[in-house]
Amino acid sequence: MSKPCDVGDLRVGGYMLIEGEPCRIMDIAKSKPGKHGSAKFRIIAIGIFDGQKRQFVKPVDLGAEVPLIDKRMGQVFAITPTGVQIMDLETYEYLDAIFPDEPELKAKLVAGAEIEYWAILGKVKIVRVK
Repeated sequence: MSKPCDVGDLRVGGYMLIEGEPCRIMDIAKSKPGKHGSAKFRIIAIGIFDGQKRQFVKPVDLGAEVPLIDKRMGQVFAITPTGVQIMDLETYEYLDAIFPDEPELKAKLVAGAEIEYWAILGKVKIVRVK
């Protein structure tokens, strides 16, 4: 799920959707309004799930989409060859997540370990191990 907002309300360190992919904003540059145009924002962001660098250029008064990030705690239930099974500690439902890209985070994943994960647009990303 996502919510609409103005491009002018976005800040560095925040999140937005670019080409349907949730991204973390790394840099924002604002150009001055010209004789026949409005001010524009050039946003450089990195994808949360794929790590790809993306650019976004739009007038300040147009809209953008901000993903709703559900930050939750869970417990590693099982390690499979394709990923990790997580049990949510509040709802006790099971989720499947892919292995994290960071090798030190991946090394800490063992059955029974408590983790923090983010659920964004139907995808799950493991952020840290407690």
